[in-house]
Amino acid sequence: MSQLKSLNDCRQDLVDVAMGREFADTVIRNGTWVNVYSGELIQNTDISIKAGRFAFIGPDSKHTIGKNTKVIEANGKYLVPGFCDAHMHIESGMVTITEFSRAVIPHGTTTMFVDPHEIANVLGLPGIKLMHDETLNLPINVYVQVPSCVPSAPGLETSGASLDVNEISEALNWPNVCGLGEVMNFPGVANNDRKMVDEISATWAVNKTIGGHYASTDLGLNFHGYVAGGPQDDHEGTRKEDAVARVRQGMKAMLRLGSAWYDVASQVKAITEDGLDSRNFILCTDDSHSGTLIEEGHMNRVIKHAISQGLKPITAIQMGTINTAQHFKMEYELGSISPGRRADMIITTSLSDLPIETVLARGQVVAENGILKEKLPKFTYPKFARSTINMKKRIDLHDFDIKIKNSNKKSAKVRTIGVVENQAPTKLLISELKVEGKIVEMDRAKDICQISLIERHHSTGKIVNGFVSGFGYKVDCAVASTIAHDSHHMIVVGTEKKDMALAANKLNEIGGGLVVFSKGKLLALLELPIAGLMSDKVAEVVAKKANLIVSAMETCGCQLNNAIMQHSLLALAVIPEIRISDLGIIDVTKFKHVDLFV
Repeated sequence: MSQLKSLNDCRQDLVDVAMGREFADTVIRNGTWVNVYSGELIQNTDISIKAGRFAFIGPDSKHTIGKNTKVIEANGKYLVPGFCDAHMHIESGMVTITEFSRAVIPHGTTTMFVDPHEIANVLGLPGIKLMHDETLNLPINVYVQVPSCVPSAPGLETSGASLDVNEISEALNWPNVCGLGEVMNFPGVANNDRKMVDEISATWAVNKTIGGHYASTDLGLNFHGYVAGGPQDDHEGTRKEDAVARVRQGMKAMLRLGSAWYDVASQVKAITEDGLDSRNFILCTDDSHSGTLIEEGHMNRVIKHAISQGLKPITAIQMGTINTAQHFKMEYELGSISPGRRADMIITTSLSDLPIETVLARGQVVAENGILKEKLPKFTYPKFARSTINMKKRIDLHDFDIKIKNSNKKSAKVRTIGVVENQAPTKLLISELKVEGKIVEMDRAKDICQISLIERHHSTGKIVNGFVSGFGYKVDCAVASTIAHDSHHMIVVGTEKKDMALAANKLNEIGGGLVVFSKGKLLALLELPIAGLMSDKVAEVVAKKANLIVSAMETCGCQLNNAIMQHSLLALAVIPEIRISDLGIIDVTKFKHVDLFV
């Protein structure tokens, strides 16, 4: 696909096509125009495309058709703007940007705003630059938000790298950078932390968008201080009142439907029940693993879900197109079928069911009936991005022993991470567990197993042990992952320490990934050699292996929806209530370390 010209460089050509002085490259005839500006469905519409942009949209395009013009007959089908994902992490798909794009283009996604926060925590600015450069030659629009919080919780965790204000300012001027990534350090913003103030000011100075992340139910002074600090959107709301509060304060409420986050249904009631203006609401995915992309879809899945919750189809489509483009100050490039905009669009027979029949990106047919038609350029990640597992030693089962100081005690009260299905937050639970020979024991009958975080960036040999509840494992087993938001150490969860050691050592051997062991046997393995986060295989292969991981977890007794996602967030020290890090157990409601023992 040829490089897209800027609007100024081809504006005269667009005018000439609209006036009939020059012929279009492509014309779509007799469709129903889904106009996201007026909210209308306009029948008998023709669309003429030149130089990858919309030139003429009207009832009769004869004057734009020449002998070399490609004509597509829409036969009354709906002509919908290409979908935009307003906030997402490519790494959650466990594939590269190129492979993620290959998976989502057939679903109608033509624009993504990505925050490479995960690779940044492993590789720093060089990792972000790799992902940025990978976006440049793709046939769809992929914009990068510069990660704002690396590490995400300073003082509570140790990441593989860190970013300072100078590095962020440098990256803000790269060609495909659209703004600052989600500002997770909400206490820092509310308290005028110098680093947060400087990052937000640097983004404001170049007129780019400041992403938000207010992961608290407190809508009091801390929330008001955060909004006053500059973040312009937020995707962490889970309740109707969260969406209402954000919109009233001038933020964009981003409602997400990822592989494990189901936050649309509760918050969309702010529109359907309270009548708030839908143009201040945006749809996004945040985190979608490859299995979801292949089997269920991407933004088309989110928009269909929003419609099923009571939104008019045109409203849901606006929330996944023009609202996003306007928020990122790109409405004259993206988000609508209007003259001058990039010719990104979908042809479909139904707005409610949204079968994605034809996808055009920059005027070219890139997918038809679920099949990608465009060959994507290959991008190779260098060696430094593939050598990121730096554990000090081979793990032994006794590394997971949790000892109690008082040898006379027969039981101990411990803080336990409580998993909440389909939600990013966790619950702080207090569990009373048996003590055998100074070792605190797990309790499978109470669904309390062990969690261990193994430092994997700086070869410190640090291992932090704790307890987690909610996975429902019923047999001897262990699940290990080097996807562990946000610092991405290695997390091992298990009911049997021998299996936990096998799982940890296996991931060390292969350079990162996910693995499930049970009773000494390997049940499933997904290799993620790029930063321990991404595979270099095609999305279908990764999805198949990811599904095998999920199936293996189910075999061990876990019935959680998308339990991989729940596992990967157990160290996310910016979302309440309790997490584990390489520095200990973290109470995220207070942003401080706490003792495992009560």
